[in-house]
Amino acid sequence: MAARESAPPAPNAGRRSERSRRAIYDAALALVVEVGYPRTTIEGIAARAGVGKQTIYRWWPSKADVLMEAFLDLAERSAREAGEQPYSIPDTGDLAADLKAVLRATVDELQDPTFDAPSRALAAEGLVNEELGRQYVAKLLEPSLQLYVERLRSAQKAGQVRPDVDPRIALELFVSPLAQRWLQYTGPISHDYTDTLVDYALYGLAPRPQG
Repeated sequence: MAARESAPPAPNAGRRSERSRRAIYDAALALVVEVGYPRTTIEGIAARAGVGKQTIYRWWPSKADVLMEAFLDLAERSAREAGEQPYSIPDTGDLAADLKAVLRATVDELQDPTFDAPSRALAAEGLVNEELGRQYVAKLLEPSLQLYVERLRSAQKAGQVRPDVDPRIALELFVSPLAQRWLQYTGPISHDYTDTLVDYALYGLAPRPQG
């Protein structure tokens, strides 16, 4: 009697879903760079990713949600590949050094085309698209800013920052100028530039006492 052939293994639905999700992320990020946010559509993302648009609607309610999740995933994957923990600011006890380190890393990220093009497209569209702008702030910007708040509060406890300083306002002294230069091309961004921002923010503009 001939041996019965074994049945082929059942498809791995989880692996197939993850492959589709990754293809959708990549398609969304590529399209927003190539054609801009207004012309990026769920149909276009689906076609580029090789999935049905109902697959996208099953996971996300809008293209804004797709793009936000895709960008967050990109940042997390890049951090893992670099051996870093995403969404963290070091606390070595040296506030100036810690701020300079994280801002230098931010400059490197903003100058990486993988991040620059989609993040610039999302930020620019968020200025004219209120819904997208609110999502951009809530999901991408504010979580990062809160890390600065936490680091500055730690510095306050260590006596490195005045207790009356509002950390949420203080962080804008070095974060906002960098964001403006990057988004509006008002000047070059570099490690030297962000180091200077930190020095100005922490030590002020008034002449220092001699001796």
